[in-house]
Amino acid sequence: MILIFLSAVLLLAVGGCVCVVWAARGGPRWTRGVSRATLLAGELLRASNRRSRRSGSGSSGDSGGDG
Repeated sequence: MILIFLSAVLLLAVGGCVCVVWAARGGPRWTRGVSRATLLAGELLRASNRRSRRSGSGSSGDSGGDG
């Protein structure tokens, strides 16, 4: 079940990236809408990642590396 969910998320992400490139090259109107939604989702994810880092999650100072 989780594999199906992750596959769907991956397909949506790849499709969104394709629409971003296609819209930049002058694609149809619906690609501009999908690309706008994809770019907005990316910005929201980046903002939430910054917010979670600032709030102190993982405050041990370790970057997670083994070396």
